[in-house]
Amino acid sequence: MKKPVYLDYAATTPVDPAVAEEMFKYLTPDGVFGNPASRSHAFGWQAEAAVEGARRQVAGLIHADPREIVWTSGATESDNLAIKGAVAGRENPHVVTSVVEHKAVLDTCKWLEGQGVDVTWLKPGTDGRISRQQVEDALRDNTVLVSLMMVNNELGCLTDIAAIGAMLRERGVLFHVDAAQAAGKTEVDVTAMPVDLLSLSGHKVYGPKGIGALYVRRSPDVRIGSQIHGGGHERGMRSGTLPTHQIAAMGKAFELAGEGLEQEMAMLESLRERFLSGLESLDGVTLNGSTEHRVPGIINLSFDGVDAESLMLGLRELAVSSGSACASATIEPSFVLKGIGLDDEQAHRALRFSFGRFSTAEEADFAAAQIVDVVTRLRSVR
Repeated sequence: MKKPVYLDYAATTPVDPAVAEEMFKYLTPDGVFGNPASRSHAFGWQAEAAVEGARRQVAGLIHADPREIVWTSGATESDNLAIKGAVAGRENPHVVTSVVEHKAVLDTCKWLEGQGVDVTWLKPGTDGRISRQQVEDALRDNTVLVSLMMVNNELGCLTDIAAIGAMLRERGVLFHVDAAQAAGKTEVDVTAMPVDLLSLSGHKVYGPKGIGALYVRRSPDVRIGSQIHGGGHERGMRSGTLPTHQIAAMGKAFELAGEGLEQEMAMLESLRERFLSGLESLDGVTLNGSTEHRVPGIINLSFDGVDAESLMLGLRELAVSSGSACASATIEPSFVLKGIGLDDEQAHRALRFSFGRFSTAEEADFAAAQIVDVVTRLRSVR
């Protein structure tokens, strides 16, 4: 067993070997290296064919029309394009989001507030979920957009996108969904969920970093203002020479995710149960988020009497993420955990464990045993 054991799949996934092999075909002189926008020769035609093939693969995973897929540099850009693009040109717009969204949505909405846009910040229940009723109650006559994530990246809980989307469709309000943590982890079907804009990431689905996509609904047609101007690529919504190698790799990754979705979900559910059962000898362990409405691979736990930073230092052979540390130089409580009602002390005791495609039962057992050992030791020296 390779150590440290990687249990941070929610942060990023390794590129699947089959995806890496596909990606390499579009880089070297004997491969398909042309510019997809070069329409005057075979090098460009071949690259364009690869891009369109990948567009079909990404669309296939979410049951979309390939023409509804717009390539971006990642989910952060997709979020920015969707939110800023939906608000652009609107008079006196109002936006609804939540306090537990990804920073790419939070910071974009805060930026809009600085531009004079009115934003309503919803607070979830203790399970981390925003309800349909909360969204409906927040709507105003001038509401142009609601932006909510499908799967929370720290808690793994699922928002009822279908119910919220159906209500918003009736009200004529655009609905943006950040599905970066949902694709490949649960069923994402834009025909069953009435969404207008949906953000996707390559590196969360065993594809490369630096590539993503935005689903933009065509029927009825959703119009968004472009944020990057240049050659008018991607139907004028996102200019820039397309990275064929990354796009082809993301397409392959999404195709693999669709083929193995049910099997992978079942495997991750089994690992989750095995991991949690290995912690049963420990008292004072709290699961943060929803026990029912969730994806199987993300588990956020608080340990009574143990600071998460101290616990991580003790877990040197596990690669995990602290639920209480943000990207700043000073350690601050997770805004997501505070958003579901935990106080600073409770939030500082949380760790996120995320399993993925290459996780094993041996690793789950090892991780649980390590946690029991270190938590027990830390508690004994209090």
